Amino acid sequence: MRRTLPMHGLLGRLHSVGVGFSVAAGKEPGSRRQTVKSLTSLSKGARVDPFNLLQLGFGFWPSKVLLSAVKLGVFTSLTQEPLTGEQLQQKLGLHPRATYDFLDTLVALKLLEREGTGASARYSNTPETGQFLDREKSTYVGGILEMCNDRLFRFWADLDTALKTGKPQNETSRGMRPMFEELYSDPARLEQFMSAMRGVSATNFAAFAEKFDFSRYKSMCDVGGATGILATLVARRHPNLKCQSFDLPVVEPIAKKSILADGMSSRVEVVSGDFFKDSLPKADVITMGMILHDWNLENKMKLIRAAHAALPEGGAFVAIENLIDDARRENAFGLMMSLNMLIEFGDAFDFTFRDFKNWCQEVGFRRFEVIHLAGPCSAAIAYK
Repeated sequence: MRRTLPMHGLLGRLHSVGVGFSVAAGKEPGSRRQTVKSLTSLSKGARVDPFNLLQLGFGFWPSKVLLSAVKLGVFTSLTQEPLTGEQLQQKLGLHPRATYDFLDTLVALKLLEREGTGASARYSNTPETGQFLDREKSTYVGGILEMCNDRLFRFWADLDTALKTGKPQNETSRGMRPMFEELYSDPARLEQFMSAMRGVSATNFAAFAEKFDFSRYKSMCDVGGATGILATLVARRHPNLKCQSFDLPVVEPIAKKSILADGMSSRVEVVSGDFFKDSLPKADVITMGMILHDWNLENKMKLIRAAHAALPEGGAFVAIENLIDDARRENAFGLMMSLNMLIEFGDAFDFTFRDFKNWCQEVGFRRFEVIHLAGPCSAAIAYK
């Protein structure tokens, strides 16, 4: 009987081209000879191996380690001082069998630092995790990672189903209410969700406030403004600008609370309405941060037309998104975000700057530009 390669043997050979893979799969001798021939050609200088494929295939391992660490509060636990493995075990409620494998994996992934070895070793945050994954800091971005852990990780397991059916694989596929319907029925959960989105968007919104030329304008309205973070950042950087944050009535108390905490209540007005039912507030600049990608083309066009109607001649419409590059070859995050929209909503999708330009030209916008913000995110701009 032919034996398959044990899992530990398989993973131990990720760096090689593994004859074991062919043998384990039950290949015929001819296929094995072909594998040996391929290995021989590699040894003569051809630089190709399967490591990247295997690394991508096992990519859910480091992802889940990070997501679990965020949910358990590992990085927040290390705010005050470094701790030993045993101290973290007690603080986080870890099982002794799991503790050191888990913590040392975080060290190997450059998510924790460790001084010493063995039971006396002390663990601490890296500058990056200490800044962005400590719940006590205003720069915390872990809220979106908590959502990834609690929701998206499970739903992405059904990507193959989404690819074949075009149907969402979120709560609705499990007989539950859609996410936003559930969120809007629970103010506490809605505030938690919006805080998560605030953390992950703040860097891009701050970059927009810095890079976009507001000198010609007197007013701005952020549509779908949630906690008001974009309007707040723009208002703080541009003192002469009148800023508004527009969202559903249920969001208004959350936005006002957040804007008050930022000390910007006198500068940022909260306006309530439904952007599919109500006219948008008039402003020189209309922004939509991570809004357009939530919808199908019909609803995208409704929003673009609404923005055009609210703007004066020379006004600017800005969509801040993880814009896919026009050739659809480079921005893998933007493309995967579009797959995420498939999983979440079915017919919603992300888009390229060329797509944005074509849609806006159809509505009547005349001039266009794109400003890169941070990471995979950019601002697509259409001028009336």
